[in-house]
Amino acid sequence: MMQGTITISLKAEVLDPQGKAVQTTLQALGFPSVQGVRVGKSIVVELDCNDQVQAKEQLRSMCDQLLVNSVIEDYRIEVSLT
Repeated sequence: MMQGTITISLKAEVLDPQGKAVQTTLQALGFPSVQGVRVGKSIVVELDCNDQVQAKEQLRSMCDQLLVNSVIEDYRIEVSLT
């Protein structure tokens, strides 16, 4: 059994209004050193698979077909045994 974690974030050139709102709020709460925040998401997928290469390939395909909007988002895949 494998577990894949897909971390999705907006591309650097895409504005992140949610990140900006979090940054402004953190500064207002007394954290003036916060100079930038980017908000993303994490998806955990459990796979009935024992091959790490095959698991990454399946996860990459899932990202390309459904999970990631490649126009505005980047992603990173991590795979581990469960």
